[in-house]
Amino acid sequence: MKNNNIFKKLVLQTIGHEKRQTYMIPIFSILLSLIAGAVVIALLGKNPFYAYYNLLQGSGLAPKESYAGYKGMITDFMSFLDALTPMLFASLSVLIALKAGLFNIGVSGQMLAAGFTATILVGYSELTAVLAKPAVIVIGFAVGALVGALVGYLKHKFNINEVVSTIMFNYIIQYVASFFINTFFVDPVSRQSKSVGAASRLTLVDVVIGNYKMNIPLGILVAVVGIVITAIIINKTTLGFEIKAVGSSLKAAQYAGIQVGRTRVLAMMLSGGFAGLAGVSYYLGYYASIQPRVLTNTGFDAIAVALLGNSSPVGILFSSFLITVISKGSTYMSSASGVQAEIASAITGVILLFSACGSFVKYKADRWKEEQ
Repeated sequence: MKNNNIFKKLVLQTIGHEKRQTYMIPIFSILLSLIAGAVVIALLGKNPFYAYYNLLQGSGLAPKESYAGYKGMITDFMSFLDALTPMLFASLSVLIALKAGLFNIGVSGQMLAAGFTATILVGYSELTAVLAKPAVIVIGFAVGALVGALVGYLKHKFNINEVVSTIMFNYIIQYVASFFINTFFVDPVSRQSKSVGAASRLTLVDVVIGNYKMNIPLGILVAVVGIVITAIIINKTTLGFEIKAVGSSLKAAQYAGIQVGRTRVLAMMLSGGFAGLAGVSYYLGYYASIQPRVLTNTGFDAIAVALLGNSSPVGILFSSFLITVISKGSTYMSSASGVQAEIASAITGVILLFSACGSFVKYKADRWKEEQ
């Protein structure tokens, strides 16, 4: 009983204060997840501290023992930023839907729809870089927004659950895109879509700076701007207020005169638009082609990122950074420590699990606080 009281007191001192809960609960979730991952790694007979250090090395956040020619810590970090860019956009997509009380599980499908459309319209064109790169961004946002708006319309008009409709759209988009790639755009060697031209790609590849040859992601700047714009929309505009009102209480929003259907459609349109930006920064940035019949995990990992970031535009900047470190560094961890790369995915899953329990942790902390 005494130990239980000590534990409650420790929890209340750590996360009991309401102002601290917004960032302490996610930190608490991360620590629990890393401890759980360390236990699994230790059970495999490996050193968890060295394995976690390998994650940092693989992401360019810590130096490796040796590097290949023209490579270094800075080149690994730029590659890390390249992988971070679509994760930021995808997380913003999930966040906006969550604010409206919706669950966009179709981010990966919307990414593919935008990436495929931009690839065939611009990626294989003869446009110059000055025209092609902005066109890729505009097409990506527009296509993603159209798919998202359709999901919102189905929710509003026919009360079709957005989880069901987005899952179905994932399959539809996946197989339609695969059909056209395998029929018209397949590379006979790689069995993926033909690589897009350098002019349309949102990543500058093999840029020589000093003694290094690196990839420079242009989309990271757009992603940071997207975070700022999202924060302004959510916190400073009428639309943001309506989105949060609909997400908090549907009946209260209706009573206040808010057009719930319109707000849901707009929220899903914005969500789909950011998913589209994630798609073009992934398929025409980080990669230069599309693998048929495969949906990227980025859209699903973004759910963990949004929950871990406490559904805050600024919070997802840090949570995206963490999740990308885990996923990007997993390959090097596997080669350096002999820990299977799948362990990194397991750690991400545990983070999602503990993040989903954040509301319960807050509830228990508040109850213990009242009992004092």
